[in-house]
Amino acid sequence: MNFPIDLRSDTVTQPTPEMRQFMAQAEVGDAVIEVDPTTERLEKLTAEMLGKEAAIYMPSGSMTNQIAIRLHCQPGDEFLCEENCHVYNYEQAAFAQLSGVVARTLPGENGVLKPEQFEGIIRPENDHLVRTKLVCLENTHNRGSGKVLPFETVEKITSWAHAGGLKTHLDGARLFNAAVATGISVADWSGMFDTVSVCFSKGLGAPVGSALVGPAEFIRQAKRGRKLFGGGMRQSGIIAAGALFALQNNVDRLSEDHEKAARLAEAVRQSEGIALDVDPVETNIVIFSIEKELGTAAQLQSALSEKGVKVLSVAPQKIRMVTHLDVSMTQIDAAIEVIKQTLPGMA
Repeated sequence: MNFPIDLRSDTVTQPTPEMRQFMAQAEVGDAVIEVDPTTERLEKLTAEMLGKEAAIYMPSGSMTNQIAIRLHCQPGDEFLCEENCHVYNYEQAAFAQLSGVVARTLPGENGVLKPEQFEGIIRPENDHLVRTKLVCLENTHNRGSGKVLPFETVEKITSWAHAGGLKTHLDGARLFNAAVATGISVADWSGMFDTVSVCFSKGLGAPVGSALVGPAEFIRQAKRGRKLFGGGMRQSGIIAAGALFALQNNVDRLSEDHEKAARLAEAVRQSEGIALDVDPVETNIVIFSIEKELGTAAQLQSALSEKGVKVLSVAPQKIRMVTHLDVSMTQIDAAIEVIKQTLPGMA
């Protein structure tokens, strides 16, 4: 058996030999001074797939999200988001540090907000009050065990936002997972939002990068924001080629990762002392809780790591496992056996 088996994140994937060859042959230029041909191809394809006028390639999803928030809002504005979303929890409150914007969080159920939670929430025009300008959602939802936001719910929330004069942004780092899981195209998901961020270095398996899509003028302004945040890259085609290869080859295969996660989830259901946080598991993220009598998540993480299975402790009693293209179904089965053997020894 091939150990270690790394289930910490879908960001740990390595470029395949085919992807490396494609990257090595990429045509490049200076993307800051003028244009990089491969980066331009990636941006055009991304915009086309998501049904938007334009796209811009950036080093990370945090950058795409933060530039979107910065452009949709002014200093002293607020955006609305779910309390466990990535933008609020895992990006160092960059919206406050870099752009003078505040977040107003709403409690969701496994990352899903209800349309009625937004009723009457837009602040009135008043010199004493912060200005409500933006709604930001995340799909799939990382902390929600890869939960796919219900399409009709998203449609109602974004329609409410637009009717109230607000802009909408989607953190779609794993949007392709949502599309594959539901059969709803990324263009249909994207169509409800003014701007969307998508990541190439998670399930799609590219080594670097995300893209922000939206109206052409907005993306032109985003290019200025990218330069301001230090994200201007020269011969970016070398890495953009990996993302381009991923879009062309690795989207449909995401269903395999969902099948692997379903296998892990079933093993959790059949094990004593642990329980799924969200059931059913819809995409490629499995989060489970550990009974305190067995020990802590950190202890289980350490015990599994010693046996060649890498997982991530995300809370005192919670473990996250994420499936991806570098872990085979055979390795998933091996990981399940290691977990089953390790749990009794922790009691």
